[in-house]
Amino acid sequence: MPETKNAAHLTGVTREYVLKGETVRALRGVDLTVPEGDYVAIMGASGSGKSTMLNLLGCLDRPTKGKILLGTDDVTKLDDWHLSEIRATRIGFVFQSYNLIPQLTVIENIEVPLFYQKSRSISREAHNRCIELAKMVGLYERLNHRPTQLSGGQQQRVAIARSLVNDPYFILADEPTGNLDTVTTGEILDLLDRLNDQGRTIILVTHEDEVGKRSNRIVRLRDGLVESDKRHRDIRVKKSC
Repeated sequence: MPETKNAAHLTGVTREYVLKGETVRALRGVDLTVPEGDYVAIMGASGSGKSTMLNLLGCLDRPTKGKILLGTDDVTKLDDWHLSEIRATRIGFVFQSYNLIPQLTVIENIEVPLFYQKSRSISREAHNRCIELAKMVGLYERLNHRPTQLSGGQQQRVAIARSLVNDPYFILADEPTGNLDTVTTGEILDLLDRLNDQGRTIILVTHEDEVGKRSNRIVRLRDGLVESDKRHRDIRVKKSC
């Protein structure tokens, strides 16, 4: 398989922690490949290693052993500065708790990742892109609202727009529908479907079977190991992002 900027590869990845004097092995030598344009749901019981894997893929943590490639870059060999640059330019994060800044408006929250890029300022072109992202997620009429004035689903839409502002290669979503009702969950998953149709590589952690079924492939973890890896849908035809 050719290496691309949108592919991820984990080889022999182990992550160990010391907790109260005891070694905890969150991952135990995991091998996983996520091709460009795939949509993968990572599932498993609490403590199976799901969030650890997502944190490693998002360059928020480092493995104890093994190799992680994002495209052709071995991120296990990069220093903190380069990891920060990758997070700021190549990865979009979506969290269960939205992680919006309550003092900022919708448009300001969407703009936040731009301040972590090299220029640390927002051009008119970048501002207009943020407005377009707000339109895409159905929040154009609420640009000046603050998070407390939005429903949970609307807040998650802001978070998704924010995750796209740096035009990332990967979208990493940690239980993105965990705080939402059934109808709103469907709306958020429809939005993720559309992003995947556009060629975005999506890796999503969930404990909900119905959410997992919306992906192309389900990877189940158990005790830090890949218990099963089953594809139920081909990678969607890539369109222009």
